[in-house]
Amino acid sequence: MKFKVAVVGPGAIGTTIAAALHEAGRTPFLCGRTARECLVLNADEGSVRVPGPIEVDPDRAEGPVDLVFLAVKATQVEAAAPWLAALCHEHTVVCVLQNGVEQVPSVAPHVPGSSILPSVVWFPAENQPDGSVRLRAKARLTLPDEASSQLVLEMLSGSRCSVELTSDFTSVAWRKLLQNAAAGLMVLAGRRSGMFHRADIAELTLRYMRECLEVARAEGALLGDEVPQEIVDRFQASPVDMGTSILADRTADRPLEWKTRNAIILNRGQAHFIPTPISAVVVPLLAAASDGPG
Repeated sequence: MKFKVAVVGPGAIGTTIAAALHEAGRTPFLCGRTARECLVLNADEGSVRVPGPIEVDPDRAEGPVDLVFLAVKATQVEAAAPWLAALCHEHTVVCVLQNGVEQVPSVAPHVPGSSILPSVVWFPAENQPDGSVRLRAKARLTLPDEASSQLVLEMLSGSRCSVELTSDFTSVAWRKLLQNAAAGLMVLAGRRSGMFHRADIAELTLRYMRECLEVARAEGALLGDEVPQEIVDRFQASPVDMGTSILADRTADRPLEWKTRNAIILNRGQAHFIPTPISAVVVPLLAAASDGPG
């Protein structure tokens, strides 16, 4: 049986998934805000050109599809709603390639009846000035071990993007959220990963991650005491010029995912009566950087 697949949001993550699907002989229907003839992914092992066009009009969707990879940011879900309405029916699986731990409640109002599959994206991909995407590590997704994940496994089978299933998705998602929260410090410093080699930044990050860890555990995540140091080590092991999506958005003066990546930790901490003094400083600064005024 041949399944129909669409990618909504052909940015860095969406382009990577589209390239993986195309290489595996499952070229997706591409949906975005900017019309283009193709997508280009550059990786160490070479380049992949994904034929388009990228459609910008939901009315041009050729009916519902079996699988949608929703690769828009949390701040863009509302804008992507017309595409979801055009592409989804009660049998569609919507795999949400977004940051945060609220993917299902964020998307659910726009796809009533469809199966919503949260994911954790573990690969750094960056948009380039020429419109291409640079993939800086092996592509990997983590999905909850449930029935709807099998379709994603099948579609990405044999591709450059590996898929792993976990029975404890909560813990995996919160671990990634801590990493994303730490990346928010790059926005406030206006610097890339090299900044984590500073002893003072490393110590600040470590303290921030420890308070975030307490919130994650209160939310049911089973994460060890070693996780904060592992996250600092990961940033320090990254190329010094590696950025992050939230830093790219700040540089381009676009709205930031501060609610999804950082404010949720502050809010959930308050709900559990857990002190989060660093979050109390980081969150309003990120909010101001995103939304102003000034």
